[in-house]
Amino acid sequence: MNLFIEMSVAFYILKKYTNWYIFYYICFIMTTKAEITSQYIIKTVAPIFNKNGYAATSMLDITKATGLTKGAIYGNFKNKEELAYEAFKYMVKSLMKPLSIHLEQSSSPIKKLYLITDFYRNYYPFSKQLGGCPVLNIGVDSNNSNSSLLTKVRDTIQRIQDKLCSIIENGIECEEISAEINAMQYAKRIDTIIQGAIFMTYTMNDESYMKDTMNYVDQMITNELKL
Repeated sequence: MNLFIEMSVAFYILKKYTNWYIFYYICFIMTTKAEITSQYIIKTVAPIFNKNGYAATSMLDITKATGLTKGAIYGNFKNKEELAYEAFKYMVKSLMKPLSIHLEQSSSPIKKLYLITDFYRNYYPFSKQLGGCPVLNIGVDSNNSNSSLLTKVRDTIQRIQDKLCSIIENGIECEEISAEINAMQYAKRIDTIIQGAIFMTYTMNDESYMKDTMNYVDQMITNELKL
């Protein structure tokens, strides 16, 4: 029986034969348990999706990794695509949250740009533990097999570039960055350079590509953006 139907029947019986406060307490416990299960599934399969890709990750891989049945998986997610998207969001958050924390070291926009390159110098060993860069991995994979998931990846890239553009615009307002430059153009340029460096670093299994490229971006920030 579908998990949703089972829970609906259980709620009906509980509501009919228990006091309201006991009923709502039990509902809270059941809801919390369902959320914990969903998070467990996402956390467990996210590195698998990230490393193997959407098409290459089977339900057998998912059930084997989680120790749950196929019915339990579909009781929490309506299909594999929804699970893949939630896993992608989890991976992006796992990798981007440390970057956000790293940027808190300074309130200066120009210093934040240098902090970004400083973070990515050590991105390879950090992201490798989680199966690689999700934007790169899922972006390439979904471009060939899943247009819906590709849209989500593009949305994530756009948010990253918007955030970078905002930092540059703040730098212009603070008179740390030249007002002559196009903020979004440079945001896209910097992000493209970083993503290219990630690709080469992983393809060649050599983090010198990342470190050398971040030095280049630092020079660009100093020579083309900084006042």
